[in-house]
Amino acid sequence: MHDLVIRGGAVVLPDGVQSLDIAVDDGRIVALEPGLADGRETVDAAGLHVLPGMIDPHVHLNEPGRTEWEGFATGSLAFASGGGTTLIDMPLNSTPPTVDAAAFAAKRAAGERSSRVDFALWGGLVPGNLDRLDELAAAGAIGFKAFLSNSGMADFSAADDVTLYDGMIRAAALGLPVAVHAEHDGLTAELARRAIAAGRTGVRDYLGSRPVVAELEAIDRVITFAQATGCALHIVHVSTGAGIARVAAAKARGVDVTAETCPHYLVLTDDNVAELGAVAKCAPPIRDRTTQAELWTRLLAGEVDWVASDHSPSPPELKTSADFFAVWGGISSIGQTLSLMLTEGVARRDLPLEKLTDLLAGAAARRFWLPRKGHLAPGFDADLALVDLSAESTLTVDDLRHRHRQSPYLGRKLRGRVVRTILGGRTIWSGGNPVGEPFGRFIAGPAAG
Repeated sequence: MHDLVIRGGAVVLPDGVQSLDIAVDDGRIVALEPGLADGRETVDAAGLHVLPGMIDPHVHLNEPGRTEWEGFATGSLAFASGGGTTLIDMPLNSTPPTVDAAAFAAKRAAGERSSRVDFALWGGLVPGNLDRLDELAAAGAIGFKAFLSNSGMADFSAADDVTLYDGMIRAAALGLPVAVHAEHDGLTAELARRAIAAGRTGVRDYLGSRPVVAELEAIDRVITFAQATGCALHIVHVSTGAGIARVAAAKARGVDVTAETCPHYLVLTDDNVAELGAVAKCAPPIRDRTTQAELWTRLLAGEVDWVASDHSPSPPELKTSADFFAVWGGISSIGQTLSLMLTEGVARRDLPLEKLTDLLAGAAARRFWLPRKGHLAPGFDADLALVDLSAESTLTVDDLRHRHRQSPYLGRKLRGRVVRTILGGRTIWSGGNPVGEPFGRFIAGPAAG
């Protein structure tokens, strides 16, 4: 008798959707076939689709040091509520930032205490910590994150060109990727300075200070560095179709580069930001409808590697300034990625479910050496999301499970409801509530000692 059998679901596989039962033993899938006998636990999935649990490689949980912004307990709960099972946390926002082995160990311990999902950690690449990259790799970092523009955090400085170049050389030797926030800092800083000096501090003024060309120049530059150093490169939160086109062209030349985009670039436009205000501020900023349409075209053509939330929360008081340049730039949405993509991608643009699962799980698992994650197949971890695709609802504050319940999507009609989330064969979310105590595991990168 198997530990768990999930019966009668529409299982989303890389080659399509099939009506299968899933058997699980010792936390891993052991069989996918119709007509399996009952297990010690049997879950009726009739009428539901069974998807791989989501993997989000771009999350800011801010613990330790800024748990009042967001911590593993609340952030991982929100993620599980949306069908998520594995996240990768970014190195800034916590105190101290994760730029050496001691800070890495503190963040790992925080996650092991209270995460409801499995997690990995990025290390930081900042001026002055080149000699710390080896110890971060040995501690289990999945890769190194660098900013080309102001991160907003005084203790996580932007990487100058020499820091980035030297860091990429070292990362290549360690066999780990470098992830980059790609915006031209000199251009955006000067445009912001001019606007503020002229007293132009509204929403449209901020959006105008971070033009598309600032993203494109930075993408071109980091691709050049990656090609010269042989470093695996990942470009985070690309906001434009033109940026994705640059990445696709580099791949065609043999550069080892991937790129993600985020739900807010696919769902919101600059007009929404003007209407919603601070809750929709981010960097790079949300673009106009034409730019958004170009991004969707690239995604539907298969040129976007994955979609990540870039969940970047803050206390409400950091979102209240009348000066839009002074407002904290970050969007809270860790629990809504799947429903947003089901609504805007699957329902509205006929994105195939098998492509959706690759965008939300499979591609990131391949890139970040998560060999038993991201697919439904024998030998893989039994990380699953059981989803009612026919359900429709309007997002309310009560649906938000992250720490500060603010979201640019409140009041929006969404498709799909996560009925149950399963991590390693154990239910962690069901019936609109968390199940059991947290037991998320740390996942070390391939260079860990």
